[in-house]
Amino acid sequence: MSALKIKRGATSHSAYNLRPNFSDVQERHTLAVIVDNEAGVLARVIGLFSGRGYNIESLTVAEVDHEGHRSRITVVTTGTPQVIEQIKAQLGRIVPVHEVHDLTVEGASVERELALLKVAGEGDKRIEALRLAEIFRANVVDSTLDSFVFEITGDVGKIDAFADLMRPIGLVEVARTGVAALSRGSV
Repeated sequence: MSALKIKRGATSHSAYNLRPNFSDVQERHTLAVIVDNEAGVLARVIGLFSGRGYNIESLTVAEVDHEGHRSRITVVTTGTPQVIEQIKAQLGRIVPVHEVHDLTVEGASVERELALLKVAGEGDKRIEALRLAEIFRANVVDSTLDSFVFEITGDVGKIDAFADLMRPIGLVEVARTGVAALSRGSV
């Protein structure tokens, strides 16, 4: 307490507010980065993340403009708001990067992922796997006498839930594409 009996940082409107304005809350963000489609660009973008200790939860890359030789890199990462802003600023400074969009803050967006799941089982387990696949709208893309391969698309939560339900039935293997995302609306 000071001589005026005012606690330091008692309120954010106080002249004595000495609390830092940094948030410790980890947020999940989806970034869309438009880059030149040339050798080494992906390595430079990913190097930015690994060199600074940032984690990538999902990564998808594909050429989106054949004539302009441009690719779209969709990265899902987590961090504090300050870390996310730093990532966006550093991505924007890489020479072959044309645009950086944070789909999480720019408005509504659509995110989807594709997964293939191999489930082994016989008898009642096969019937249960098919029943659950129907509920989740998963397609059977391969079938043998002792296993199925299911194809499922949706948001990350839907795919995680489907995989969790298939584990006790006999989930053998999972392959996921990573998140593909676009902002909603005309712009």
